Amino acid sequence: MVVYIPFISGEYMGLDSREFVYQLFSEFYSDPANAVPAPPLAHQREFGYLMFREKFMVRHRRFEQIANFRVVLADTVPSDVYHSCAYYDNPDFDMDKKGWIGSDVVFDIDADHIPTACNKIHDEFRCVACGFEGRGTTPEVCPCCGATKFETKIWACDLCIASARNEVAKLLDMLENDFGFAQDEVRVFFSGHRGYHIHLESETIRSLDAMARREIVDYVTGLGLSLLEKNKPKPQEEKPQKKPSVKKFNLHNYGWNRRLKRGMQTFLESALPADLKEAGLQNKTLLESKETIIKRAINEGLWESIPGVSVQTWLKLTEHIRQEQAAKIDTVVTTDTHRLIRMNGTLHGKTGLKKVEFKSKELQSFDPFTEAVAFKKGKVKVLVSDAPEFRMSGETLGPYKNQTVELPVAAAVLLICKKRAEVAP
Repeated sequence: MVVYIPFISGEYMGLDSREFVYQLFSEFYSDPANAVPAPPLAHQREFGYLMFREKFMVRHRRFEQIANFRVVLADTVPSDVYHSCAYYDNPDFDMDKKGWIGSDVVFDIDADHIPTACNKIHDEFRCVACGFEGRGTTPEVCPCCGATKFETKIWACDLCIASARNEVAKLLDMLENDFGFAQDEVRVFFSGHRGYHIHLESETIRSLDAMARREIVDYVTGLGLSLLEKNKPKPQEEKPQKKPSVKKFNLHNYGWNRRLKRGMQTFLESALPADLKEAGLQNKTLLESKETIIKRAINEGLWESIPGVSVQTWLKLTEHIRQEQAAKIDTVVTTDTHRLIRMNGTLHGKTGLKKVEFKSKELQSFDPFTEAVAFKKGKVKVLVSDAPEFRMSGETLGPYKNQTVELPVAAAVLLICKKRAEVAP
């Protein structure tokens, strides 16, 4: 069964430019060299795609053979392609009749959710209701009129990608060292835009419900940590007097506690007064006695042996470390057992780049602006309204402002998809 969902867009690119990108997408999906790989158990997944020209979403499609889906892609030329993280008895039925079998655990890490200094430089938003404009992270509510709909222009620079990459590194460390997943059980992808997807497709976790996945999310983000323990009465105190329980600060050597201790040591070893201020700490003892703190408190567990450092100071310090150590993920994606995720090997409609898989050990060396480029030949003249400096296929381009330039096709597609350029007449 096919369900047509209207797609609402704030601003369309000019017809000639849209047709230019459409033809490139058509050539891409018609080329056997670009055949999209099949996800595991493809016949049990729902497939969906956003139509390029008609601008509606097709969902609840089932394909017994991935070759048939490749034909559909070549015929329909979608702007974005998805498959379900879930496995169903009947993927092409309505949601309440699909027959849920299980679902992969998927993490989405996107620069949109990571505050960076570059956001204020290249990201713009405009309230649809009153026209209020600004730069940086788009607010949830317009500060002028209270509306919630915005037109946005966002960008992906090297700093954005580096920030997202750093969060992926933290997540992979947790999955491998805390959860015990082997490297070959964790699949890592560049999303095609401003971030990464991490897929856990192990059969042992497919049956986890939303509550269990919430527990994983809480661990990854460091929520609900217990860092205080009650004082135990001494053996000779058979009937201790009823007094308010005193809680002690303590960290053991496992899981998040180990991460906090390791992070505290790293922080103190290089901390300057400005670092303490940024962390909301004013206790100079942390700097003056850092070697003693590392030796006696962090390494030996004698947290009460440092004069002038209270339980509240330890808690403030660990909260700062928690925020630094936690992986910034889109929590809704991981807990949703019916989520659609972008399909590997397909094009992203906002950039023209591909979603690409790579090995986790290649995280630091993987360059999205080279290895996710789909269109590697030719040049085209475009009229650029506004574009910051950017890289594409090893070439540094821009910045541009209201000028006509000849660009590599991949760069032109990126600017057109980002509503920053049109094909020159």
